[in-house]
Amino acid sequence: MNTHAQIVSQMRLLITTLKRHNHAYYVLDNPTITDGEYDSLRQALVKLETDFPQLKQADSPTDAIGGEPLPFFTQITHDVPMLSLGNVFDKDDMANFIRRVNDRLDDKNKNPQFEMELKLDGLAVSLKYRHGVFAQAVTRGDGQVGEDITHNVRTIRNLPLVLPDCMHIELMEVRGEVLMPKAGFLRLNKEQQMRGEKTFANPRNAAAGSLRQLDSNVAATRPLAFYGYSVNQGLPNDITTQSGAMSFLQSQGFEVSPFKVVVDLGEIDEFYRATIDERDELPFEIDGMVVKVNSLQLQNDLGFLSREPRWATAYKFPATTATTRLLDVEWQVGRTGQLTPVGKLDPVNVGGVTVSNVTLHNFGEIGRLGLMIGDVVSVHRAGDVIPKVSGVMMQLRDETVRPISLPTVCPVCSSPVVLPEGEALARCMGGLVCQAQAQEALKHFVSRKAMDIDGLGSQWLIKFFEMGLIKTVADIYRLADKTEILQNLEGLGEKSVANMLLAIEKSKATSLPRFIFALGIRGVGESTALNLAKHFGQFDKLQTSSVDELLKVPDIGEITAQNIHEFFNAQHNINIINDLINLGVHWQAVVKDTNAAVLDGQTWVVTGTLSLMGRDEAKAHLQGLGAKVSGSVSAKTTALLAGEKAGSKLDKAHSLGVKVVLEDEFLALLAEHGRQI
Repeated sequence: MNTHAQIVSQMRLLITTLKRHNHAYYVLDNPTITDGEYDSLRQALVKLETDFPQLKQADSPTDAIGGEPLPFFTQITHDVPMLSLGNVFDKDDMANFIRRVNDRLDDKNKNPQFEMELKLDGLAVSLKYRHGVFAQAVTRGDGQVGEDITHNVRTIRNLPLVLPDCMHIELMEVRGEVLMPKAGFLRLNKEQQMRGEKTFANPRNAAAGSLRQLDSNVAATRPLAFYGYSVNQGLPNDITTQSGAMSFLQSQGFEVSPFKVVVDLGEIDEFYRATIDERDELPFEIDGMVVKVNSLQLQNDLGFLSREPRWATAYKFPATTATTRLLDVEWQVGRTGQLTPVGKLDPVNVGGVTVSNVTLHNFGEIGRLGLMIGDVVSVHRAGDVIPKVSGVMMQLRDETVRPISLPTVCPVCSSPVVLPEGEALARCMGGLVCQAQAQEALKHFVSRKAMDIDGLGSQWLIKFFEMGLIKTVADIYRLADKTEILQNLEGLGEKSVANMLLAIEKSKATSLPRFIFALGIRGVGESTALNLAKHFGQFDKLQTSSVDELLKVPDIGEITAQNIHEFFNAQHNINIINDLINLGVHWQAVVKDTNAAVLDGQTWVVTGTLSLMGRDEAKAHLQGLGAKVSGSVSAKTTALLAGEKAGSKLDKAHSLGVKVVLEDEFLALLAEHGRQI
C-alpha cells in the first residue's frame, strides 16, 4: 500500500516531467517524446489525481492549456480564449462523451447531430480580418495570450488575404492550423541537408519553426499551408452549424480538412475507422479526429469546462507509443540457437492492443538502450508490427533498478552461450542437442510459408517431439506408420488423425522456393529462397554451389553465402534432405520464364478472399511475373486484385481510379502466361 507521501512523490515526478515536455513542445517547438508517450504520462497523473483528489498539486499541468508566449514576439491577448480539447481513446470513451452531452441537453435537443473533421497536426493560429482584409495572426500560446506572427502568416501561399464577400463584416476571426504537407516537408529537409543545415524531426516542428522566424523572408521560402476549422467572431447570422461554418470557409477560399455530419456512435466510429485506413495516404499528418456538436446554439448552451469545451472532443487514434515499466527479462532460444531477450512489461495499451511482452532483439540492443530491469520505457507499435522498446525514460529511473545479465549457459539445455567479441547476437552452442532449437526448426518447417502443413499445429508437433515420435523434420512423413498411436492420444480421434496425415501427404508436392525456405538455413528468408530457386533452377545445383557462385545471387552477401555453403556441407543436413526426398517430398525445377517480367514496374495490391488460392499464393504469382506487391492502395498502384468481401481498399481503388482485377480475370492472366494454380 502506497503512503500519501509516496503518492505525492509520484505526482511531483510526473508533474516535473510533463512540464519539461510541455516547454519543449509549446515553447521550444522541439518535443522530446511522442504524443502517445505524453498521453500515457498525463493519464498516469490524471489517475492519481482522480484516486487521491485531496493530494492534487496546485501546479498540476492537467489544468494547463499550453506554454508561455515567446518573449521576442509581441504578446496579444485573445478576445476569446483558445482552449484545448479533451481526449477520448476508444469507442467506450466516445459513448461516454455522447452521454455527457445528452445529460446536459433538454429532451427536445437530445441526440444532436455531430460534425467530424480531421485533427490536423500543426500549430493552432487565430486570424483576424477587418472588413474582409487580413489584419493579424496570433498563436495559441497559453490559451489566453499568444504571439503576433502576422508577418510570417502573410507569406503562406494558400491563405486568402482578402475576402471579397466579407467587406461588410467589421471583424471576423478565423481559427485553424498552420501545417507543412508531407511532400513539402521532405523537400525542405532535403534542401536543408544539401546546405549542411539542421533538418526537422517532423512536419509539425518544421511548421512551428517556420512561423517563429523573426525574418519573414525565411517563412516565405517554407512550404506552409493554412487549414481553417472555425469562425469565432463575425460568422454570418444565417449560418447555424459547424458544418455550415466549414462550408462558409471553403466558399471564402480557405482550405479545410475533410468533414462529415454524423448522427450516432455507429456513424462516428465508421468515419473514424475509415480515416485510420486512409491515414497514410493523406497529404498531411493527423493524429485523430475532432468530434463537435454540429449546432452552434447547442455549443453555446453546453459551454466550457476550465480548459476545454463540453461540446467537442478529440477522438485520438490508437497510440503507437506508450510508456510502462519493464518488470523482468526472459531469454528465448530460436531455431538457429540465437538467444532473444523478451521484456516482461506492466501491461499497457499500445495501438489498440494490450502489450505485456516485448522483444528486446539481442543483448547488443539492451546495451544500446542502456536498459535496466525496473526502468520506465517507451513502447512502440505501428500497425501489425511486433512491439518494441524504443527508449528509456532516464529521468524516471530510481534506485530500485537492476542490470540485465546475459546467461552464461542456455536456459533450455545448459550448453554454453557464446557472444563473439564485438557482436550483438548471443547463441546457444547446443545445436540439435538443444530441444528449443530442434522444436523451433520443426515449427518453422511446417509453417504456412514453408511446407504449409495446416493440419499439424505446433501444439501437436511439440507433443510428438516430447514423446519421441518425431526427432527430425523427415520423421513428420513417417507419422503415417504410427496411426494407431496417434488415434489413442487424448484430443485426437480417427477423423483428426486422418486430416492431419492427409495434410502431411499433400505437403510432399511443394515448390523449390518453399522447400529451401523450410530448411531453416540461417539468413535465408522467403525472398532469399525465391532468389536462390530462380538463380539455380535445380536443387542439386544449389546444393553443390560454391561461395563464389552464391555471391552471384541477388541480395546475398558474404555471411549468408557462407551460411548456405556450410549448411549443405554438413553431413547431418545432407542425411535429412536425402531422407525427405526418399520419403516423397518433391518439387518442379524452376524453368526460366520468358513471361517472367510481363508485370515489371507494376505495383499490385491483393484484398478480399480468393476462392482458388490464398493471398500468399496470389502474391507469389504476381512476383513471379515481375510485379511489386504492396499492402495499401495509393495513386501509384497499378491494379487491385479483389476477391470476395473486399472492403476499404476496393473503395479506395474506385476513388483513385485504380484498375480493379477480379479473380477470374487474374486466373486468365496467369493461364495466358503459363502459370498453373
